[in-house]
Amino acid sequence: MGLTGNLVTVSFPDVLQLLSTGKKTGTLSVSCGSRRKEIAFREGNIIYATSVNANEDLLGNLLLKRGKISKKDLERAITLHKQSGRALGSTLIDMELFDKEEVADCLRMQIEEIVYNLFSWSEGEFSFAEGDAPENVKLLVNLSTMNIIMEGTRRIDEWLEIQKVLPPNDVLLRIRLMPKNKADEVVLSLDEFKIISIINGERTLPDIIEASPVGEFPSCRALYKLIVSGLVEGAGKAAEDKIGPTEDVEEIILGLIFKLYNSSFLQIRKVIEGVVGVSNPGYSRFISSFRRGFLVFFPGCDVSSESGPSFEKFLEEVRKIPDTVRMHRILAMLEEMLNEQLEFIFVQLGQGPFREAVGHVKKEISEPLAMRRELVKKYRLDENFYDSIKKAERTIKLLSGMS
Repeated sequence: MGLTGNLVTVSFPDVLQLLSTGKKTGTLSVSCGSRRKEIAFREGNIIYATSVNANEDLLGNLLLKRGKISKKDLERAITLHKQSGRALGSTLIDMELFDKEEVADCLRMQIEEIVYNLFSWSEGEFSFAEGDAPENVKLLVNLSTMNIIMEGTRRIDEWLEIQKVLPPNDVLLRIRLMPKNKADEVVLSLDEFKIISIINGERTLPDIIEASPVGEFPSCRALYKLIVSGLVEGAGKAAEDKIGPTEDVEEIILGLIFKLYNSSFLQIRKVIEGVVGVSNPGYSRFISSFRRGFLVFFPGCDVSSESGPSFEKFLEEVRKIPDTVRMHRILAMLEEMLNEQLEFIFVQLGQGPFREAVGHVKKEISEPLAMRRELVKKYRLDENFYDSIKKAERTIKLLSGMS
């Protein structure tokens, strides 16, 4: 089976589902720029995954963060692993530093995080080589691909809620001296215990993720729950050297807004074209009502074209709006347009395509919203965007007679 394409036209979960239902054996390669990941399958299940060109082997870093190995022993193991060509996990077992069960546990976590990370990719080339198997890898897992798809999709929805609570990247975090909950009411999960143990008032969110013995998403989820439960709070801003040089804040936030809505409208058009074909006179007439001012850069996204709207032209157009009302007007118009397009899908195509569009939009916004969290929260991009989707869903419930 020769499967190739781009995640712009075929989503990553769809690729996984195709390989799972077809019970395929081989290796899936996904690349975007210098980033490249490979996932090995056996009869539709995931047995191995690796990040090519990663800074260092994630398995070694996981073991190091867990305090399972010293830096000296890890460096020695990595040297032997490179000289022998054997996988790092096998090398660690050969050196009698770990037993097979310990390495297998960390290997499973490594593979899951590599695969889950791909759910946030909205573009990238992929190809599947049937029959290919990972070389020099003795330790393999057996993960249900369908379970991975369900968990990855669930994480996208959960991530939207988590980001509403997580602090900006320049805020230090500390354990609350007087928790809101009584001591005998506090019950921590294992991940939450691991995260709270590295919070010391001197680390920001990126610092905590870097030091965490679990993956990025479990770390953020655990921190989210610690903040909501009143056990962790902000402790002021980090030193200036953690924040970075002075930047054009408005241009950055406008860039996020552009990426956010451009990706979402593209997904909506893909759903419509997937149901009714590439030319839909009704939709063309509908989006023509938005062809004014800066809105002209969004509704006409061409699914088949590799070149999208120009951010530079969008920037030039929106800066004609008075700066005192610029951001409010941009967000209000784009939110209205998103809401109306989602309602259009329901009215014209039904509830199935509507749900599909909402799912794709939620997936598309997870990556842009994760960028520059301090600005996203300041301008409430996450709240406004998510509220717009909820508004459309409430309208649909009324239209369909659902309670």
